[in-house]
Amino acid sequence: MITLTELIGDGRALSTLQMCSRAAIIFLAAYILLRISGRRSFSVRSPLDNIIVILLGAILSRAVVGASPLLPVLASSLLIVILHRLIAWLTSAYPSIAKGISGEKILIYKDGKFIHHARSKALISEEEVFSHVRNTLHADNLNDVDKIYMERDGKISILKKADKHLKKGA
Repeated sequence: MITLTELIGDGRALSTLQMCSRAAIIFLAAYILLRISGRRSFSVRSPLDNIIVILLGAILSRAVVGASPLLPVLASSLLIVILHRLIAWLTSAYPSIAKGISGEKILIYKDGKFIHHARSKALISEEEVFSHVRNTLHADNLNDVDKIYMERDGKISILKKADKHLKKGA
C-alpha cells in the first residue's frame, strides 16, 4: 500500500507522480476555496477581489512544486478566503467601510465640461475618456453625454442625456 508521503512527497525532489498528485489536490482545494470565497472573487474585480486571486495563485503554486508544505499552504489559503469573505460582507453591510476600502466613484465630466481636478485624481486623460465614449456610445463627441464617472473599480461609466421626448411626456 502506498503511503501519503510517497504519494505527495515531502517537498524535496518530487517525482512526476508526486507533483501531479499535489496539482490534483491543489486544483480541488482551489475550487473549494473559490466556492467558499463567493462569486464576486472573479466577477467584480475590485482591488480586494484582485488580492485574493494574486495571493491564492502565489501561495497555492508553492504547494504544487513542493516549495512549501501542503497543509500550511492549504490552511493559509483558507484563512485568506475567510478574510476576503469577511471583508466583502463588511463592505456590503456597512457603506462607510466600503467607502474606506474601495473608495468612491469620481465624477469626471458634467454639464459639457471636464472636471479637471477630478480627472487628475482619477489619473485619466481626456483622450482615454474619448476612447471609452467611442467604444461605448460609438460616437466621437460628448454631445449626448450628461455625466461620466470613474467607478470604484476603475471602470468608466457614461450616462447619456435624457431623451427630450421622454422629458415632455413625463
